Amino acid sequence: MAGSSQQTARREAKRGSKPGSKPATRNFAINRQAGHYYHLLEKFETGIELTGTEVKSIREGRANLKDGYAVVRDGQVWLVDCHIGAYAAGSYLNADSLRDRRLLLHRQEIDKLGGRTRERGLTLVPLRLYLKNNLIKCEIALAKGKTVWDQRETIRRRTVDRETEQAIRDHRRRG
Repeated sequence: MAGSSQQTARREAKRGSKPGSKPATRNFAINRQAGHYYHLLEKFETGIELTGTEVKSIREGRANLKDGYAVVRDGQVWLVDCHIGAYAAGSYLNADSLRDRRLLLHRQEIDKLGGRTRERGLTLVPLRLYLKNNLIKCEIALAKGKTVWDQRETIRRRTVDRETEQAIRDHRRRG
């Protein structure tokens, strides 16, 4: 028994991770524009219903969340306009690249999201596709659209923060 734990520790040390630490999640697709165009209010981790060739295609990095959004329809949450490219070796088994894909959530979460998107004008935006425990997960966010003024304010704040950090670094170098 003790020998096997030592072997595991050596293996993890070779990989550069600490013994007992959680493995890092691997992102396959990230929607970088979501934070720019929306105020992200609440995030949810969902499963996603995929075919075998779609899983292989996502693992190759052929997914794009840029134009995607989620919608609650008939008591289920669907991911719409998320492009997953065709798997090269998939032949006739490849599904349509823009088909709607079902997101897997608990009933309470679905009801909550359905009510909030219907009433308040909020939308569901996919943020990223990632690997967790050998399953592909989709992170979605309940979001409210930013106005042009909000977008400019965010850019202005980011610029000020960057200039402040630079000034602090320069001051420390001189001192």
